[in-house]
Amino acid sequence: MMKQAQKMQAQILKIQEEMGERTVEASSGGGMVTVTANGKQEVLSIRIEPEVVDPEDVDMLQDLVVAAVNEALKKAQEMVSEEMAKVTGGMQLPGLM
Repeated sequence: MMKQAQKMQAQILKIQEEMGERTVEASSGGGMVTVTANGKQEVLSIRIEPEVVDPEDVDMLQDLVVAAVNEALKKAQEMVSEEMAKVTGGMQLPGLM
């Protein structure tokens, strides 16, 4: 039983490292704002198409950025959860990522 737990722990550590390398992308406004994030829940880049930048409507741009960031982080969390479920067999272990 102890060996099995140690093996699972090693696999989890490996997945955590790999998640920093894997990315997801999400966009809002029909692709006007695109956010790339990694599996460590870090936003790596934000791309804003020039035509969506309107000095008269900054609120819309802010909303698009927030929506894209939230979606990217959600996708990153789902990616991590899927990978962790492969190792843990679906068990919810507190403190993992």
